[in-house]
Amino acid sequence: MEIGIIGAGASTVALLDALATLAEGPGAVTVFEPSPHLWRGRAFGPDLESVLVNVPPMISSARHGDPAHYARWLAGREATHLDRRFGVPIVPRGVYGGYLEQTAESALARLRELGWRTDVVDERVTGVSPSDRPALLTGAGRRHTVDIAVLAVGSGAPQDHYGLSGSPGFIRDPYPLSSTLDDVAPEQDVAIVGSGLTAVDIVVSLAARGHAGRISLLSRGGVLPAVWQRPVKAELKHLTAGRLTALAREHGELTLGHVRSLLDAELGQDMGELAEEVRATPSEDPVERLRRQLSLIDSPNMSRRVLQQAMHTLGRSAWRLLREADQDVLRDEHFRTIASLSYPMVPGNAATMLELLDAGQLAVVPGVRKIEAGEGGFRVFADGDVRGADVVINAVNPPPHSIPESTSALVSSMLAGGAAELHADGGLNVEPATGRLTVSGQADPQLYAVGDLAGGGMFITTSIPGLAACAEAAARAILAG
Repeated sequence: MEIGIIGAGASTVALLDALATLAEGPGAVTVFEPSPHLWRGRAFGPDLESVLVNVPPMISSARHGDPAHYARWLAGREATHLDRRFGVPIVPRGVYGGYLEQTAESALARLRELGWRTDVVDERVTGVSPSDRPALLTGAGRRHTVDIAVLAVGSGAPQDHYGLSGSPGFIRDPYPLSSTLDDVAPEQDVAIVGSGLTAVDIVVSLAARGHAGRISLLSRGGVLPAVWQRPVKAELKHLTAGRLTALAREHGELTLGHVRSLLDAELGQDMGELAEEVRATPSEDPVERLRRQLSLIDSPNMSRRVLQQAMHTLGRSAWRLLREADQDVLRDEHFRTIASLSYPMVPGNAATMLELLDAGQLAVVPGVRKIEAGEGGFRVFADGDVRGADVVINAVNPPPHSIPESTSALVSSMLAGGAAELHADGGLNVEPATGRLTVSGQADPQLYAVGDLAGGGMFITTSIPGLAACAEAAARAILAG
């Protein structure tokens, strides 16, 4: 069996690891990736030491079903990268990229021991010609015939909500910050579009470089990420994949009421604190909320910890079971609250943010309506406020399930040839249990998509555990087929 994998980021690492774990006989795999930073994707390439992994080791494993896989790799490195407030090591993303590299190389070595041929081709795939055996066409004009083709191409580019592309002083895609921040002078006023984790990366990195100018976080709601608490692994007894599936089967669909009842059973008296956090997130003063959450890092209350663990490990499967009306409620009414509570910032970064806020150098500016580029800078229009900026840095995340520009020719060829179809919420239609591409409801056993290109997932970017679960499901289907 010949497998062709298009892309070499975290999803491909997880897929290779799953194939190496599950395979019993020989085969062949070829990975196509033009980037010089194999196995890292956009998120984990070389960058500043201040650009950190934002999740604890217990939910960072690229191996599905083995949450300690990353922690074992970290052994011996803990002291160097320990976040003392958090109590666990939090490494720069470039270091985590080293973990992904080693995981991929180990998987390829195991496959070779099983008799597999493994190749990496540094070319971009620009088309797929479906037939009895799909042909992958590269930009160099080469044709590679495979039995199975897997699209693992990552996510798209950040959106430019205010139409600033091409304006001097506007940075549309901030990563790698090691490059983009070189264009920012220490005394300049910097406006950052967005107030999520990317914005936190930018603020902390500016501070690490000794930036002296004013920094403004611009957003509509002014909601900052929550703050991680010291990790305490929760053994979930009620809020489990099996129970969610059973409820969906019993009632024909999963509802928010079902999920709430499982959370109630899981948390007991702690549920009240979670309900208060949810209520307060969009309305509480962001600086006071940050201060309060930093004071609760050691709180014994498990409610936020359970929510975060469930979102990272069960979110993908629960979302696919949830009825459409409830999906709309979460996406349209509670996006900022869910993103803030489910994807917090690490305590070290939170402390830096609070220090800058208290010093007056950093400000959170909600109610932003318009940003205009002009001679010598920008004007920011917010509710009751107009302020200037020398530099505007875009910290808006790419839309989930968006198609990368570099992959547009490939996806267009597949759509035109009837080999794929777009999902209404972004990405491509797939069979949820396997990742097989579907057209008119029919799954193709030769074509797969893993990672954010697989449509039908949540409205926030898939975390590493979600990518690993998706990749492992695809590996099982590929090997069984």
